[in-house]
Amino acid sequence: MLRLNNIEVIYSNVILVLRGVSLEVPDGKVVSLLGNNGAGKTTTLKAISGLLKTELGEITEGSIEFDGQHRLDKLGPEEIARMGIIQVMEGRRLFEHLSVEENLRTGAIFRKDSSMVKKDLNKVYEYFPKLKTLYNHTSGYLSGGEQQMLVIGRALMAHPKLMLLDEPSLGLAPLLVQEIFKIVEIINKEEKTSVMLVEQNAKAALGIADYGYVMENGRVVLDGSGEKLRDNEDIKEFYLGLSAVGEKKSYRGIKHYKRRKRWLG
Repeated sequence: MLRLNNIEVIYSNVILVLRGVSLEVPDGKVVSLLGNNGAGKTTTLKAISGLLKTELGEITEGSIEFDGQHRLDKLGPEEIARMGIIQVMEGRRLFEHLSVEENLRTGAIFRKDSSMVKKDLNKVYEYFPKLKTLYNHTSGYLSGGEQQMLVIGRALMAHPKLMLLDEPSLGLAPLLVQEIFKIVEIINKEEKTSVMLVEQNAKAALGIADYGYVMENGRVVLDGSGEKLRDNEDIKEFYLGLSAVGEKKSYRGIKHYKRRKRWLG
């Protein structure tokens, strides 16, 4: 469904952020993108959704292909959204002064089948029953977990072919993280919606991912099936905090170059 070919991204004509990034999202699959802060994960999502153009960012090398026939790197965010690629941004961004249902309805702004909006609202409420009880509440007063449900529900109202999720677990309690990821997995299976998931919570992300990529300093340094990455000793050590024998591993004293040498070697 989606293919990035040797993407290079520069901000303000000066700052090189992505360096030769290549990855794929197969139709109907969940693909996770792991990495620490500053690795280039969010920039990768914005390059796909076109939002990069709103932040003085530019794709200077490579190409992004969608459905084997569209070049996304030449399009703006509105055109890309109309094609069915919807990004759920980090930080649970919503219209805080609007009600829950009004926020959900904004997700259908590009749709032409307005007669189906009510049916899709009910479907969102089936996935997120909590939102149904809060439908007329002001969105800005919701809890973090409720707001995360709302932004995912709003994205669903657009009938996405590909949903780009940026750090959905950020700031949420562990039980809420489990609930959110379970619902994402159900949406993927029932709606056949492809998902690209950016996460620092490797355990949660790899728990539902069919395939995954690990980024460092704007490059992809490791990739494989979700199962393969869950069993990878480097992933266990540096993202799950476990050594090969299952003991907690301290990050202190671990040199960055040693990790890159091991992954890239």
